Amino acid sequence: QVQVVESGGGLVQAGQSLRLTCTVSGLPFDGLAMAWFRQAPGLERQGISCISYSGKSTYYADSVKGRFTISRDNAKNTLYLQMDSLKPEDTAMYYCAAAAAARRYCTAVAGTGELKDDFGYWGQGTQVTVSS
Repeated sequence: QVQVVESGGGLVQAGQSLRLTCTVSGLPFDGLAMAWFRQAPGLERQGISCISYSGKSTYYADSVKGRFTISRDNAKNTLYLQMDSLKPEDTAMYYCAAAAAARRYCTAVAGTGELKDDFGYWGQGTQVTVSS
């Protein structure tokens, strides 16, 4: 049984930090690309960060580049997202996603460079709220 479980969300003030954690079971975690997506009310889901199976390759959306850091611990089947210098516009539900079909690397949409939303396994999400 596949389980993808996020934790670490909460309410913080602008400028503060949070670290999200995602634990995965039932999948070959160390062989899969992993990603973080977020969705704010009324907006489409956005891929904000992705990491290859080894951790050597990462992707960040422009909106979080330089403030967020994605990492993984394959020994613990765990994915992290360190979020620093948080802004009110970062307020959203954050989702952890695991690639399907043994895909090891992150892929981008041709033409836009945005993270491709083709992950097979998703968590329930954790809410991040940033007050001004």
